[in-house]
Amino acid sequence: MTDVAIVGVGCTKMDEHWTKSLRDLSTEAGALAVKDAGLDGKDIQALYVGNMSSGRFIGQEHLAALAADQAGLIPIPATRCEAACASGSLAFRKACLAIKSGEYDIIMAAGGEKMTDIKGPEAIAALMGAADQEWESAIGLTFTGLYALMARAYMNTYGLTRDELSQVPIKNHFHGLKNPLAQFRFEVTAEQVARSAMIADPLRLLDCSPITDGAAAVILVSDRVADRFKNPIWVKGSGQASGTLALHDRPSLTEIPATQIAAKRAYDQAGVGPQDIEVAEVHDCFSIEEILAYEDLGFAPKGKGKDLLLNKDTWIGGRLPVNTDGGLKLGHPVGATGIKQLIEIVRQLRGDAYNQVKDPRIGLTHNIGGTGATALVHILGKER
Repeated sequence: MTDVAIVGVGCTKMDEHWTKSLRDLSTEAGALAVKDAGLDGKDIQALYVGNMSSGRFIGQEHLAALAADQAGLIPIPATRCEAACASGSLAFRKACLAIKSGEYDIIMAAGGEKMTDIKGPEAIAALMGAADQEWESAIGLTFTGLYALMARAYMNTYGLTRDELSQVPIKNHFHGLKNPLAQFRFEVTAEQVARSAMIADPLRLLDCSPITDGAAAVILVSDRVADRFKNPIWVKGSGQASGTLALHDRPSLTEIPATQIAAKRAYDQAGVGPQDIEVAEVHDCFSIEEILAYEDLGFAPKGKGKDLLLNKDTWIGGRLPVNTDGGLKLGHPVGATGIKQLIEIVRQLRGDAYNQVKDPRIGLTHNIGGTGATALVHILGKER
């Protein structure tokens, strides 16, 4: 079967971009990826774009055609992929499968979101389209509220404390200090996290990812042409799974089965296990989700995810650095997030990350939509 490699990456700054439109951001990210690959845009044979809700955020649908038009890629086929906050990862997976089918050799997978052109309450309502509208959104629940239910259940079941939960944003803010593309670049303390505004008990403001504008893009190629490019990073495994849309239909609030299934598929495909991962980007839309991800991905036994934080295992310098770019906590343009995560792992494996881990060979990305109704896990390797 055809192997797939990533040969170019490009990402805008994660920010509130008041002077740039979604088309501006998408074009910028795409141009950076093409330049990084050493390609001409005319070499791109297909385009997959991850985007959650451009219709509600900026009133623009038919986004893939717009992206192809603005990037000068007409008449190649362009497809929009939507899976809530996992839209970018889904676009990447579809691009991988298209290359594996044998139809294409060079594809761009991109993601973008412009979230700040509407007011905060409207943005929150748009994001709740990723939950169960009838049973969750319509009765006033928000994603902070849903993840707060998960956090409280986990605390009650496994004894997680407020200070232990605070280690997630403390770590990720520290990692993000060296990332010039991060939306926020400052350290936080446990006291600052505990004193930040309560959003939905027990989650406070500094437990939450921000509203962000941004775009990201990668260039994927088949093994038939990979030798034309320097330092290709290989896609070793790709897994996707689904779970219930509504949180109340889950058998447990302290795990996400879709992540477990997607991870197993990716591990099996790559021929590796959790113990082989040397650097990872996991979905930390809220602090509790990073701890759940540790356990669902097999990095820690159930109820022991906090130990990875307390022992500094997931910090730079630890045995498994996680969210070395600051994670979603330092920027979460939902349609672009999955691609942004992949770019960080590519840079880590190439050795040119802003916050470089020492000589990693295998990395992982984990991206979910909603509260885990969609989960995608990708494993990248330095070697084919």
